[in-house]
Order: sequence, then structure tokens, then C-alpha cells
Amino acid sequence: MLSSITRFLRDEEGATAIEYGIIAGLMAIILIGIFSETSGIGKALIDMFSYIGGKLPKAAS
Repeated sequence: MLSSITRFLRDEEGATAIEYGIIAGLMAIILIGIFSETSGIGKALIDMFSYIGGKLPKAAS
């Protein structure tokens, strides 16, 4: 019983998957923050396309 517990504690095979999951989660949070509509690049893109759209002539109906 003690040897199986020791083997379980020394096994690091699943740690890599957990680490990749944590990294992917953090990247998702960062990307959402960067591309949100209220700040960051998302707001800059919305402002830029609104400016360009305002300068273009309206399409004939």
C-alpha cells in the first residue's frame, strides 16, 4: 500500500496537461482583456472603423 502511494506521488505525467490548461486559461483571459470593446485594441478597432465608415459616402438606396 505504501509503495503504491509513493508511486502515485512521484508520478508527474498528468502535470503537463494541467499546466497547459492553466496556460490556455490565462491566455484566454488576456486575449479577452485586450480585444474587449471597452478598452484596449478592441476599442481602438471599433473607433477606427467608425471613423472610416463616417468618411465613406452613403450607398445609394
